[in-house]
Amino acid sequence: MALKKNIATITEDEYLAGEEIAKNKHEFIGGEIFAMSGASKNHERISGNIFVNLHAHLQNSLCEPFASDVKVKVGDDFFYPDAMVVCEDQTEQDYYTEMPTIIVEVLSKSTRRYDATIKRTAYQSIPTLQEYILIEQDFVDVEVSRKKDQWCSRHYLLGESLTLESIGLTIKVEDLYQRVQNDDMKEFVINRNRA
Repeated sequence: MALKKNIATITEDEYLAGEEIAKNKHEFIGGEIFAMSGASKNHERISGNIFVNLHAHLQNSLCEPFASDVKVKVGDDFFYPDAMVVCEDQTEQDYYTEMPTIIVEVLSKSTRRYDATIKRTAYQSIPTLQEYILIEQDFVDVEVSRKKDQWCSRHYLLGESLTLESIGLTIKVEDLYQRVQNDDMKEFVINRNRA
C-alpha cells in the first residue's frame, strides 16, 4: 500500500483518537500522518495466505496472529504491518502492540523501498522482534531476516519451504502465493500441471 503524506502535524493522542474513527488507515511517523492507499488483489491474496497459516498454526499457542488492522508502535511512530505475531504482549492497548515477535510486509512497487529501508530499520529496533518477512507480490521472492542472524537476509523461491523459527512454522513458498497472478506463478502452475 502506498503512503500519501498529510501536511498536519499532530500529537500521538490525536492520531490514536483519529484512527479509531477514520475510514482509511494512516501511519504516524515523526509527528506526521501518512494516508495508506488500498491494496491490490495479489497483495490481499498473499496477506490472507500468510495470516491463514499463522492462525491455523497458533490455535493452541500463547502467540497470537494479527492482520493489517492492528498497529505496531516503534518509539513514537505507528505502522500497520500486513501481518504479525505477538507472543508476549504487555501493551495494555486494544489497537496496537509494542511487542511483536514476527512482522510481515507484502511489497509492491510503491512500497518496496519504504518497507525495505525505513520500516526495516524501525522494526529491527524492537527488542521482542525475532523475524522480519518481506514478500514480493509482483514476482516470487520471500525474504526472511532473523535477529539471531544479525538481520542477514535469506531469500526463498518456488519449490522451497521456509521456517518461521520463533514459532516453529514451516510454509511452502507456493502456499504463500496461492491464487496470486504474476508471471512466476503462472509459469509454476503450467509446469506443475505438465508434470
